[in-house]
Amino acid sequence: MSWPEARRRAHAAATALPQELVPLAEAGGRRLVADLTAPYDLPHFASSAMDGWLVVGEGPWTLTDALPHPGQARPVVTGQAIPIAELDAGTAAVLRSEHGETSSGMVRSVAGAAPKAGQHIRPIGSEAIRGETLISVGARLNPASLALAASAGVDALTVHAVPEIALVLTGDEVIGHGVPDTGFVRDSFSVPLDDVLHGLGARVTGVTRVGDDLAAITAAIQSASAPLILTTGGTGSSSADHLRNALSHLGGRLLVDGVAMRPGGPTMVAELPDGRLILCLPGNPLAAMVAAITLGEPLLAALSGRPMRAPRSIPAPDLAGRAATTLLVPYSITADGAVPTPWSGSAMMRGLAGADGLLVVPEAGLRADGVAESIDLPWVRPAR
Repeated sequence: MSWPEARRRAHAAATALPQELVPLAEAGGRRLVADLTAPYDLPHFASSAMDGWLVVGEGPWTLTDALPHPGQARPVVTGQAIPIAELDAGTAAVLRSEHGETSSGMVRSVAGAAPKAGQHIRPIGSEAIRGETLISVGARLNPASLALAASAGVDALTVHAVPEIALVLTGDEVIGHGVPDTGFVRDSFSVPLDDVLHGLGARVTGVTRVGDDLAAITAAIQSASAPLILTTGGTGSSSADHLRNALSHLGGRLLVDGVAMRPGGPTMVAELPDGRLILCLPGNPLAAMVAAITLGEPLLAALSGRPMRAPRSIPAPDLAGRAATTLLVPYSITADGAVPTPWSGSAMMRGLAGADGLLVVPEAGLRADGVAESIDLPWVRPAR
């Protein structure tokens, strides 16, 4: 299956999980289900933007503790309500404390700093009027947007679910600590995959490591309790690869049986009879990471109730393609555009570690004066 079709198939395979109403304190990083509109004008009362004096009319002003009339001033602090409707609004202003001085019951501006009418007064509705959209549907909620929601009197928000993922990591040759002996490799997945999947909008809820044993792999998948299961290794057809047989024993249905992409060609997507989805990654580190990023994202997007993220365009070098294959090449951004890494073998992580993204190189290759599609890495904030 072509890489673009595999991505479309992955996105179509998943159904959005139920939406959740969560307190503001738990909504950070979640995506909003519907527009958040202002339930009232923001701010809903006029207030002082500075410490100083509320003055009306021309100065100097006589100090008063009451509502000031023309020629009078009353001390105010930042945020204090100003009854603008009860004042001569055309001449009311706030004189900043550092721009005035008091003497003998009078306030005078200094250094010609008399305020203009309305200056340093926050008018009603200056941030938003009632019914105006404050945060748009689909927005990822950040600390500032949560503060905005709180200022609008909101205590909870309806957001898309965060998909849960169970990891099943296979391989007799994989060790978890230290330097591997000949014939063994260090675990390259259990630590980084948590961060990768979190960056794609998911939450890892369990990790199971099993050897290259059909019964153990079958049992691990059967017992994984999450709407999406991610496996590593065992996607080939050698005597040590048992994933296909495990899926067959479980009644799984292959939705994507290999992808015309490099690295990551042996990637599979399957569905179990109970509706759980499985993203089966190859065992080589770069191949698995590229597949997790480019095929995991559509699956997680659909589970989260949002569209698949489209690649973006960047200046591209002259790069040859490969027949009937999409190449996914780590690159770095320079003054001349995207520069592919020299470390792009399916088992190499060095190139991806310093990359700014993944170049999408179609069969026809790229032209030197053209542009390429780029897939963002979950841990890199792209320049736009």
